[in-house]
Amino acid sequence: MGSTEKGVDATNGLTVDISVALKANDPKSVPGLSVEIASAGSSLDDRDYNARQSLLRKARALVTALETPRETMIKHNWAENCPQKVQDIATALEIDPELLSRLMRHISAMGYIKEVGPDEYESTNFSRALTIPIIGDGYPCIMGGCFAAIGHLPAYLKTTNFVMPNSATNGCYQSAYSTKMNFFQYLQAHQPWGTQFNHHMGGYRQGRPAWMDPDFYPVQDRLINGADMAGNAPFLVDIGGNVGHDLAEFLSKHPSTPGRLILQDLPVVIGQIQEGSIDMRIERMEYDFHTEQPVKHARAYYMHSVLHDWPDEVCTSILAQVTAAMKPEYSKLLINENVIPPTQANWQTTGLDMMMLSLFASKERTEVDWRRLLEGAGLKIVKIWGHGEGVESLIECELA
Repeated sequence: MGSTEKGVDATNGLTVDISVALKANDPKSVPGLSVEIASAGSSLDDRDYNARQSLLRKARALVTALETPRETMIKHNWAENCPQKVQDIATALEIDPELLSRLMRHISAMGYIKEVGPDEYESTNFSRALTIPIIGDGYPCIMGGCFAAIGHLPAYLKTTNFVMPNSATNGCYQSAYSTKMNFFQYLQAHQPWGTQFNHHMGGYRQGRPAWMDPDFYPVQDRLINGADMAGNAPFLVDIGGNVGHDLAEFLSKHPSTPGRLILQDLPVVIGQIQEGSIDMRIERMEYDFHTEQPVKHARAYYMHSVLHDWPDEVCTSILAQVTAAMKPEYSKLLINENVIPPTQANWQTTGLDMMMLSLFASKERTEVDWRRLLEGAGLKIVKIWGHGEGVESLIECELA
């Protein structure tokens, strides 16, 4: 048996034989998981988000237990490496029919379209959904503007002797794409990735509980009550709010909200908002959150998936611009981000954490991480509002 068919466990120095890769990962757990899945599945209400997530976790655990390491490797490298859209008619796009047949056969085998006969397929909800920009545009954006950095991460970490990356301007992303730009600058400079990313952010949280829902965060009690009711008073400022997805949803669910709703982002992003795509009540404001916050004494400043894009040092600078604008005992800072639990982290969160490591030299944060960062910036956490597994929390803060 050659050296290419053996490995060495770095934790104990023992040789790892190829037979390890040809056996199920954890066959002993299969009977128990099967019973749990059968029990949970028989009474599942698909409207119950947490129950569905719990069942999904068990189902994935069963797949992992049954798969051999070799099968997992093949899945990662051959089956899931490059998802693509499939057009209906090869001749309309001047594609070789034999080539299209091979592509569709594989996509069907993966379950993304349905085979109904030889070279005859039906679309599925998934393939139909790819025609929606906020669903389909994530694929070319992530594949083109992200995956080179993700694949480069092991080699990059080796060059740094596996020291934790912490530079927003000189990290794995810059190394992979040979650029001095940060992730956002690079995507916007290499269209259509920038526009596709904006769409992807719109689809990212579709179907997940929203913080402004009545069973998540009590908007009336915590924000509207006690707010300045003057028409020109700033009520909610969405900092780095992309093209307005969150404010539009907030307004649709709380139409009688007092005061001004202000969307802030870079000029290149604000300029991509199409007329009529968001409510006229939402003010568009070009703003760089590394600079002084121009809107003073708002009832709430809001950041959704902003701070996870930056190392702690940069986050502290961003937060300083917010705290300087806040009114003591009145203003709140609402941070809509993941709070990783001490154990049993959800795969969506850990997967995103690997993206942050590769693209930004940043991270998804634990509660300990959040308290250290926010308290160091002159804020106090009033409460962390959660809504179950894999759902971003809402961290409610005030000036310390």
